[in-house]
Amino acid sequence: MTVFVCSLFLPKTIQFNLPGTPPRRRSEIGRSRARTIPPPTRNNRTAETPAAETQPSLFAPQADLTPPHTPDNDESPDPFANEDGFRIQFPHDLGSSSDPTNRNWGSRVNQPRSRANSPPRADLFEHNHTLQKARELGRRGVVQPRPLMRSDSADRVFASASWTVVDADQGNGGLRNAAEAAARDDALSDYTWVGTLGMPTDALEGTQQKQDIEDTLATEHDMLTVFCSDKDFDGHYTHFCKQILWPVFHYQIPDNPKSKAYEDHSWKFYVNVNRRFADKIIANWKRDDVIWIHDYHLLLVPRMVREKLPEAKIGFFLHVAFPSSEVFRCLAVRRELLEGMLGANLIGFQIHEYTRHFLQTCSRILTVEATPEGIQLEDRFVDVMNLPIGIDPVSLDKHRGEAEVMEWLQTLQERYKDKRLIVARDKLDHVRGVRQKLLSYELFLNANPEWRENTVLIQVALSSSERTDLDATVSDIVTRVNSSWANLAYQPVVYLKQDIDYPQYLALLTIADALMITSQREGMNLTSHEYIFCQDGKIYPHQKHGSLILSEFTGTSSLFNGNELSVNPWSYRQCALAIKEALEMGEEEKTRRWKGLYEAVASHTGSHWFGELLRRLDEAYEAQHKRDQTSVPRLSMHRLAAQYEKSDRRLFLLDYEGTLVSWGPVNQIIPVSPQRTLDVLNDLLLDDRNIVYVMSGRRPEELAGVFRMVPNLGLIAENGCFIRDCGSEQWIEMTDSKHIEEWKASVKPLMTYFLERTPGTEIEERHCSLIFHYDAAEDPSNAGWQAAACASHVNDACESQHVHALTMDKSVIVESTDYNKGTAAQRVFEHLKAKHGSGSDTSAVDFLMVVGDGREDEKVFKWANKLQRCGAVANVSTVSIGKRNTEAETTLTQGVSGVLNCLQRLASISE
Repeated sequence: MTVFVCSLFLPKTIQFNLPGTPPRRRSEIGRSRARTIPPPTRNNRTAETPAAETQPSLFAPQADLTPPHTPDNDESPDPFANEDGFRIQFPHDLGSSSDPTNRNWGSRVNQPRSRANSPPRADLFEHNHTLQKARELGRRGVVQPRPLMRSDSADRVFASASWTVVDADQGNGGLRNAAEAAARDDALSDYTWVGTLGMPTDALEGTQQKQDIEDTLATEHDMLTVFCSDKDFDGHYTHFCKQILWPVFHYQIPDNPKSKAYEDHSWKFYVNVNRRFADKIIANWKRDDVIWIHDYHLLLVPRMVREKLPEAKIGFFLHVAFPSSEVFRCLAVRRELLEGMLGANLIGFQIHEYTRHFLQTCSRILTVEATPEGIQLEDRFVDVMNLPIGIDPVSLDKHRGEAEVMEWLQTLQERYKDKRLIVARDKLDHVRGVRQKLLSYELFLNANPEWRENTVLIQVALSSSERTDLDATVSDIVTRVNSSWANLAYQPVVYLKQDIDYPQYLALLTIADALMITSQREGMNLTSHEYIFCQDGKIYPHQKHGSLILSEFTGTSSLFNGNELSVNPWSYRQCALAIKEALEMGEEEKTRRWKGLYEAVASHTGSHWFGELLRRLDEAYEAQHKRDQTSVPRLSMHRLAAQYEKSDRRLFLLDYEGTLVSWGPVNQIIPVSPQRTLDVLNDLLLDDRNIVYVMSGRRPEELAGVFRMVPNLGLIAENGCFIRDCGSEQWIEMTDSKHIEEWKASVKPLMTYFLERTPGTEIEERHCSLIFHYDAAEDPSNAGWQAAACASHVNDACESQHVHALTMDKSVIVESTDYNKGTAAQRVFEHLKAKHGSGSDTSAVDFLMVVGDGREDEKVFKWANKLQRCGAVANVSTVSIGKRNTEAETTLTQGVSGVLNCLQRLASISE
């Protein structure tokens, strides 16, 4: 069995060895399991690096702008400056919830240039800011260099150049760490990555280089390479993912012409790349293989694979936040994205909030039944769960013990002696809240002059692939703060618009007095996990457990049980007070909070996350496969008759609509059942050993009228809210009438609100339920949306009252969660035990048959199967005649006619 781990970028990429290109990053040396192609011969020479072109490039690197700082002594150089000028790959790469790339795709001089030319450009509508930005840069004395470019003809050198497999600096580092940790801990054995190289590949099309690269990655690194045209990848990633999906998933609604233009033109490219991934998986899949698809770049892949491989075991995990339905519905392709995800057997999210949003969104947009366990589709069930990803403490512990980390600890201790350090590392975009953090820190210094020369904020800001006005805004704040309170010996803000080496990063986390994260919206922030782990005091004897200042809008905040200092990044005063509290907190409280934080981090590791998700996927697949109609065996009449004949007391629980009769909606009045149904029930009841109950969603008085010609028949009305025992004329109300009236008073105004906005609909009130009917609505499409919204609002508002709304066929039924057909069946069984038993379950009933076709009958199937497993009933037969996946152990394919024939045959045995 192979586990296919599918993410947009592979953990490896290709570096071509061209004359004049920069050396490899120090972080790659010694870490890459590389294969180097021998240098080319005289007839296979590499070309010199071409000169820059004048045309702007979509992927060209742009110079970073770092604001001027108050000068320090020349003898104290910046300890964070990188020696080689390249970005360092961190193990978690900004955490699994981050944008997976921190540099522009296709911008490396030792890789081909993208040939994509798919308008609109990535800098669409930004030209109005160009002159203003140029003037600002000129005012600061900063000149942006012209980006290096290559011509298409120069790209031909890559078809013959030697190359090396190196660690990629793009992708989900948290996922990679988790996979490696799971493999090390024997939670994962055979796994293969599926993804792209993270570089343009049109220059390799039709060459032997492409095949060699694909073969090498497959045979030596267990990686299947997905090749997409530069145009497809550019439209998919740069336009649709970055300009549409990423903002929406982080609550930035695409409400401007730029977003509309991106969505209109780039959807087809998103589909094309997802199709490429699906085709690669399908071509390599074998029976029993596991397909595990990751993140918002590949939302369509699960369904694409499901269409070709119906029996495949497919999991999907979303590493970013999932927004509320009101935000997600702004996407024009919302249905396609949701249906794509629902191709999986199991869908995973980081925290419960995102799971709830997804369930609500599916209910409202797709009008499907959403339960706490997952989504009930017409023909199958999709499990939905949440499990936060974590770090790999084993790897982190190994790295932080290295000599270089200790050297940096010493350097930092000397440089910032007697200073309290607040540390932050974020990507420089609007979602990360860097601006809010700096303004809060400025407010803190204004309000607390005693801390002005004793506190330093070290902000590491990673460049965004999109240049916005945020760069200049942040620079202005940093300049203002430093110019206000800096002197020759003190600088309140150290702002680094570049990444730092990993040893520097670990040393910084170890010596910090506080870590400050003010994201406006984020999934799991693994920087906070690493900070907590580095604060254990094992390698730094002067360590005093630092505080964690964490935005309440991060998924991580739900794990820490209030041991962090939770802040709203939009409340600058609250953030400033949190800084003050972190610096002035007593050692005892610091230690208490840190222990709680550490316990949460230690129990949510990457290895545990990986192994647990695979286990849950196995369970979901087995349960779904067992309930699939094609997997459930047909009812054996021979076996059923044998069990029936040798039994002494038999209980039949039979659904009415769709099982005993073929009537339509339950709001249609039925004066009498078909004569054959009545005859079959009467024949069954001729045997005193038979006890028969008919279950329905109809009112008690209606059922009593329908079956008035069948004496000794038991009835269950309104889906378990009323029971009339065999031989009795009295109805027993199972619910609390006072409670029913209370929740009806809450639900009616909500349903009336949607009734008034949907012409042609009606509300039916029953004793224990309310039904919103929209089968006669003037606008069926709008009515479906309104009905789904109605169900979602009721579920949100009335959950505490033990009430839920279910979307049925052209209706929404609101009823109590405490009573259903399953609870009614249990009450009937207990009544028979008391009446006929002698204290043991087996003496009450020794034959139980449950027949149904709908969603409500599944609860009775599950209850009955449990009775058999625990030995309470010797012979249990659960039979479904519906087309959905089922809990029943057997099926009948002849519908109502088959049920009546079966019951008639059993009745004839008694005769």
